[in-house]
Amino acid sequence: MLMLVVGLVIFICVHSIRVVAPNWREMHLEKTGLVQWRTRFILLSVLSLALIVLGYQKMRLEPIWLWFPPVVVQHISALVMLVALFALGSAMVPKTSLKSKMGYPFLIAVKLWAFAHLMSNGTLADVILFGSLLVWSVASFAIYRRRDRKNGVQREESGVQYDMIAFVFAMVSWFAIVFFLHKVVIGVSPLV
Repeated sequence: MLMLVVGLVIFICVHSIRVVAPNWREMHLEKTGLVQWRTRFILLSVLSLALIVLGYQKMRLEPIWLWFPPVVVQHISALVMLVALFALGSAMVPKTSLKSKMGYPFLIAVKLWAFAHLMSNGTLADVILFGSLLVWSVASFAIYRRRDRKNGVQREESGVQYDMIAFVFAMVSWFAIVFFLHKVVIGVSPLV
């Protein structure tokens, strides 16, 4: 469990720099340069993800069950994941409606992904992993939105064609994950 928690702490700290200290990144970019900043960021991110994956896998070997979700929850989770993938597609495609109206579609995707996995998995490892990322993404989103309103941030106009690209991305990736990738990468089929 310690490995998972340490990995999550490192991941959340590294990815919260702009949340807690918005100008700190720019200050260090001036001192060290972009390449050195990105190298440190990537190395810490990879280290944290390795600790998270190894810690989570270790905890899954001897699961501590907190609840047993009913089968219907897994179907609801699959639908929530489709919306999460649309939000992810909206983060990658410019000028989508979600990006222009809400802002930060990647954080929306993380919130939905974490929520879907939290409600359909009932072990202590799942609560630690998905619960932590859900709390982090909700807090980050709220802070960014409040900061944008305070600073009067204007978002770019959206177009339906960009939303369609995000929708196609969501559908293709959802089918790939549900019918192939989740089983191959995670070892568990979401269809069961």
